[in-house]
Amino acid sequence: MSGHSKWSSIKHKKSAVDAKRGRIFSKLIREIMVAARLGGGDPDANPRLRTAIAAAKAQNMPKDNIERAIKKGTGELEGTTFEDAIYEGYGPGGVAVLVEVLTDNKQRAVADIRHMFSKNGGSLGESGCVSWLFEKKGLIVLEKGSVDEDKLLDVALEAGAEDVREEETTLSIITPVSQFEAVKEALGKAGLRYSVAEISMIPRGTVKLEDKKAEQMIRLMQALEDCDDVQHVYANFDIPDEIMEAMS
Repeated sequence: MSGHSKWSSIKHKKSAVDAKRGRIFSKLIREIMVAARLGGGDPDANPRLRTAIAAAKAQNMPKDNIERAIKKGTGELEGTTFEDAIYEGYGPGGVAVLVEVLTDNKQRAVADIRHMFSKNGGSLGESGCVSWLFEKKGLIVLEKGSVDEDKLLDVALEAGAEDVREEETTLSIITPVSQFEAVKEALGKAGLRYSVAEISMIPRGTVKLEDKKAEQMIRLMQALEDCDDVQHVYANFDIPDEIMEAMS
């Protein structure tokens, strides 16, 4: 778990830079459009859209951009049609990797992703080869030392969290998807500030990597995250903090 939550924290800090380049907005707009197309434009009746809008607001996306993306998704405005896809594979050292994609060209997307895997010591696998190693959960990450840990434990568990895991520099709250919003709201009311809050694919176990394989794995993650078609990447690696910080 430590590698997963640590990567989420690093990715969150990196998103401020990505936002300036427009990359993070592009990914969020795609998710809003697809959510609206599949479940309608009312966030109160569409949980996926509600989550996508919350993520966009967290990145300070202007309200007009959000509303335009919803209208493109519902067909009120003309827009590109994006399709969901999930690709699975293995990174260096046998690390399991899940890649969630929203693309207007699946052939291009799979070719690009296969190249990224092979270039960085991994291989693209068949559908279902690693998905069983992950569970869909809510993930909320707080910086260690910034909160009262006893208070955090009480608030999180009372609001419906499954677990609070202590890591080297962070505290990770794991929730059922159904209780994710309730736990977030409870933390906010208690004045407990988090750095990451997302619906995620949490690994059931981890693979420890060091040295060259660790560096290859981080390069693979960075390449996948930087691909315009890729929305989310999940992997079950456990890499020492100093290597992750240096490479990121």
